[in-house]
Amino acid sequence: MKKSLVLAMAMAMGISATAFAANPFSDLPAGHWAYASVAKLAAAGVVDGYPDGTFKGENLMTRYEMAQIVAKAYAKGAIGSDDKLMAEFADELDNLGVRVAKLEKKADNVKITGQFRAGYKDYDNVVGNNDFKAQARTRLFVAGEINDDWTYGAMLENTQELNTNAEDSQTKFRRAFVSGNLGGAKVTAGRQYFKVGSGYTADLTGDAVKVDFGKVLKATAFYGRFDSDNSFTNDVRNDAYGLGLSYDVADNVIFKAAYYGVEDNNSVTVVDRDIYAVGLGYNFSDDLSIYGEYMKASDELTGFSKDDGWAATIAYKGAKASKAGSWGLYGSYFNQAGATIIDHSSELGGDVKNFNGAGIKGYEIGLGYAVAKNIVAEVSYYDLEAKEGNDDNTMLWSRLTFSF
Repeated sequence: MKKSLVLAMAMAMGISATAFAANPFSDLPAGHWAYASVAKLAAAGVVDGYPDGTFKGENLMTRYEMAQIVAKAYAKGAIGSDDKLMAEFADELDNLGVRVAKLEKKADNVKITGQFRAGYKDYDNVVGNNDFKAQARTRLFVAGEINDDWTYGAMLENTQELNTNAEDSQTKFRRAFVSGNLGGAKVTAGRQYFKVGSGYTADLTGDAVKVDFGKVLKATAFYGRFDSDNSFTNDVRNDAYGLGLSYDVADNVIFKAAYYGVEDNNSVTVVDRDIYAVGLGYNFSDDLSIYGEYMKASDELTGFSKDDGWAATIAYKGAKASKAGSWGLYGSYFNQAGATIIDHSSELGGDVKNFNGAGIKGYEIGLGYAVAKNIVAEVSYYDLEAKEGNDDNTMLWSRLTFSF
């Protein structure tokens, strides 16, 4: 088929340009029947001529030349990915590779990744009289590009309780947010997860607006409603706001400080309070680091008398899913009143809801190993007791995570 005829047919794809090029090719006279179509496609960047400035409209087109037109038409949204032309020229489009960067960019506009984790928790004397829990969890992460400055993110989570006779399964839209640059700051709004400091006070999941800014003195400001780790009532959530600061004092020393405001949502133990925290971290090497934090609340929780606490973590290396054979271990110690906690980073602390506001005291240790690329095995041991009271709990948590 002649080149000029094919291009005239291509105009049916709906490609348009804001203005016509003035006689774009030397061998295409203004009176030619295909002039308007070819000029429009040239102005839109869909077709190119030969190096000598000619179009050679009487020549027969190769499949490769036609594939280039189809690729550019797709990149401009004139045809969809399910168009028959896309299927017909699939091999040629694939061979074009980086020469159709716009096509590749559009195809990569939305990315889906995921994790599957199989875990087993062996409890001893846990509040609620559970001896063990076997659970399979699947997470699907969605990342989409809105424009050059803004993105969309989401996470769909399904959990299956394997130690029950019933088909106990839940699927929730756990995250859905937009994130982008605004006035030199990064703004994230919607249902999201983030950690302030090391998460001893705020390892937060909820509906919020978060703003990250600063290069030397890094800051995170937020406001939202978050899950609570101080009540066995599952639907209790805290309204909270705060500001976290981080500053590299030296190459291997980091200083952190934070303020949190918590508003009462009528649970049994939660009260309006302010929480202040300061922390210091030291990197002995690229592999070994330690971080400690002291925190104090303006009021103790209802029914308790403590309002401060401290925590520390030492970590060595780390298991990286992308690197088979990588490994790491860590140990943490907590001595925190319930008033210093919004939502804690400790898995067992969350399972027992920080002893319903009594706070936590004890330690956890863990080891991770990448048994193969994108497959990580982990085991953690927890020994926690109530900071105020007689409850004592231990847990051994084993899990295997597959990333895809």
